[in-house]
Amino acid sequence: MLLSPMNIGTMRVKNRVVMTAAEMSLGQTNGCPTEKMMDYYEERARGGVGLIIPGICRVNDMGAASTFTQLSMSHDYHIEPMREFARRLHRHGARLCIQLHHPGRQGYASSINTLPVVIPVVERFPKVLDGLFKCTPLLLGLEEKKLCMSVQAPSKCELSAHGATRIHAMSRREVKKLIRDFVDAAERCQKAGVDAVELHGGHGYLIQQFLSPNTNLRTDEYGGSFENRLRFLREIIEGIRACCGRDYPLIVRLTADEMYDRIGKPGKGYGLEEGKRIAKRLEELGVDAINVTSACYDVYNRWLEPTSYEPGWRAYLAKEIKSVVSIPVIAANFMRSPEQAERQLEEGYQDFIGSARSFICEPHWVQKIEEGHPEQIRRCIGCLHCISSFMTNAKVGKSGQCALNPGVGREAEYEHPARDGAGRKIVVVGAGIAGLAAAEFMARRGFAVTVLEKSEKPGGQVNTAAACNLKGKLSWCVEDRLAVLETLGVELRYGVEASPETLRALAPYAVILATGARPIRPRSIRGVDRANVYTAPEIIHREKVLRDQKVVVVGSGMTGLETAEILHETGNAVTVIEMAKEIAPGTWFQLLDDEMERLEPAGTKFLTRHQLIEIGAGEIVAADGKTGRLVHIPADSVVLSLGVRPENSLKQMLEGEFPVYTVGDADASGTIAHAVHSAYDTCMTIR
Repeated sequence: MLLSPMNIGTMRVKNRVVMTAAEMSLGQTNGCPTEKMMDYYEERARGGVGLIIPGICRVNDMGAASTFTQLSMSHDYHIEPMREFARRLHRHGARLCIQLHHPGRQGYASSINTLPVVIPVVERFPKVLDGLFKCTPLLLGLEEKKLCMSVQAPSKCELSAHGATRIHAMSRREVKKLIRDFVDAAERCQKAGVDAVELHGGHGYLIQQFLSPNTNLRTDEYGGSFENRLRFLREIIEGIRACCGRDYPLIVRLTADEMYDRIGKPGKGYGLEEGKRIAKRLEELGVDAINVTSACYDVYNRWLEPTSYEPGWRAYLAKEIKSVVSIPVIAANFMRSPEQAERQLEEGYQDFIGSARSFICEPHWVQKIEEGHPEQIRRCIGCLHCISSFMTNAKVGKSGQCALNPGVGREAEYEHPARDGAGRKIVVVGAGIAGLAAAEFMARRGFAVTVLEKSEKPGGQVNTAAACNLKGKLSWCVEDRLAVLETLGVELRYGVEASPETLRALAPYAVILATGARPIRPRSIRGVDRANVYTAPEIIHREKVLRDQKVVVVGSGMTGLETAEILHETGNAVTVIEMAKEIAPGTWFQLLDDEMERLEPAGTKFLTRHQLIEIGAGEIVAADGKTGRLVHIPADSVVLSLGVRPENSLKQMLEGEFPVYTVGDADASGTIAHAVHSAYDTCMTIR
């Protein structure tokens, strides 16, 4: 069923695969697509996706902006650039649907009324934008102090967990004006040859805010009863039908369940039964398809899941919506494999398989199925680097990334590299993810690649990460690279310790060291060599199992927190100490939230601003950063999770014999994303 065609209204889609919207900040300030943006989506069209819905598209410049580099259909000058965008996707048989969006209370107050001033200035003086991005920390600081404009919302209500710090209730005039903006934007899409439009009524954005009794506290005709809360969306739909005709395909992305009950707030917002009622009314209003999603920014992990979640865990939402409508149902149910996709279609959960992250990670997902090689699909591991990098980079004028696909936003150079290797021999030392990524990039360039790995299996530190609870999907990035390396003819040798003699015998053109790193065990800490002191990998791999002890974990990065979770399983009382002011400093909040949902009920104790000074018999001594006093904490055992130190001693040994490059943790400790991107960036410099 996955590869069979189906209609959404009058639009014929060649297969059941939909790339759902995910903003990556690839556009221009004026809202027109860049070449990079069109390259990015065209590669997914070339890779076989049937329907592509790019990231959020604003409907006006005054208050609807979420980033300075998103798409817009707010003016007639957007029509011709959008026509070119559509043409580039159409030549590969893909359909284009534009998602019309307004952030409401989840927007940035600093964007209010800013763009109309910025756009003409930037068009005359492009470098002004660089200066603007440098001011981002200042603007966000003003927002935090509430020294900013207020964003639009249906009513005065609680602030979003992640959004503006000031909101105001929209006047009736503002409501009517915004309805017109949505309708005008849809009409421009139709004139540009866009195949369909989608109204974003999910993830806590403005349309959903009108639907929800949690955020819509209005007392006029746009609030109160079910029909009144639906009126804003209904009038947008009716306006689009009046301007574009009943044959123009119209989709609504709908949060079917706000899922506040999942975070211990039952009765807040609306649940699935009301979501079904909304979907039924949308069909009655002439909508051609429902794109089912869930939750909002307050319940972030229930619509944009971290790796710990099971693929398809929320497929039941789509099935429930499908039970009350006869129009097609699209859903992104944390879809990660063709088998899962086919099963959900065959079992009647939905009519179209949606995903954004799977196609960010693997542009040729459909093509590899069509060609009979699904094992070569690079699967998304749910690491959330896409959203965390986007949220960070958009503030400084850069685009989002994918941990495993460094070609995002640079498809022209990555997907079609120069074949300039001419069979020259490259030796990669280390078969962790950085080494495997380096081997793939060099082989794609036409080099003859040999990988040497001292252990009997590949994976390196990914094996440690994947051994943590609920993190097994991380090993996919190793499995998938190995499948691709086999097709590229890369030679992998296991159980081989790379030495200068070994490498000289191979006579390589260049050597890439991906030799990883080793856990830090600081010599400055007294008692660090005691028998009851372990490193996090020893606990994670269950090489050492502690039972019913008082254990102190030193370091609250994700590795430390995951170690604490494992320690709880065998009855240990765990205290985590951290030098910084907060737990897991620098960690993306979703990952921390996910881990804390398991650690807090287990009774984990956290002590921030505490520095380990000494490990003694039955206790540790830490310095309290607030008071400067020494604190004695009971500890039968101590687990160090203080990061890793690069292991690259071979580089100095080989200096002067042939070019040597270091990648991944051998260069600087970091994440899977850092390992893959450093491998790619380094490999592209080898000539």
